[in-house]
Amino acid sequence: MNETMTPARPFQDTRSSFPPNDTVEAAAQAAHQTADRIADKATEQVDKVSGTLHRAVNSAADAANVAAGWASTLPDQAQQAKARFTESASEKVRANPIAAVAGAVALGYLLGRLAR
Repeated sequence: MNETMTPARPFQDTRSSFPPNDTVEAAAQAAHQTADRIADKATEQVDKVSGTLHRAVNSAADAANVAAGWASTLPDQAQQAKARFTESASEKVRANPIAAVAGAVALGYLLGRLAR
């Protein structure tokens, strides 16, 4: 062996190659802060989407309620229209009974001819 060289130590201390404890803690803290910021932004976006969906569902429910209300009035409106038509036809027959009978006979004759 050369005397100017220092002999190699078989079990050299390798702790100097690891970062100090403060550096590891700082990196962990930065990672936690980054994760918290990402989670906060994700929560904000979920809240925005949730609010938008709630408004859309409420609008659809309101529209369905209006449509159901309108549809529930249709039978009454049809009944009223039928009553008005019947009353109008009855008044016309009472006012001109001969014309009504002649019209009914003519209509019956035409329908009979078409049915052959």
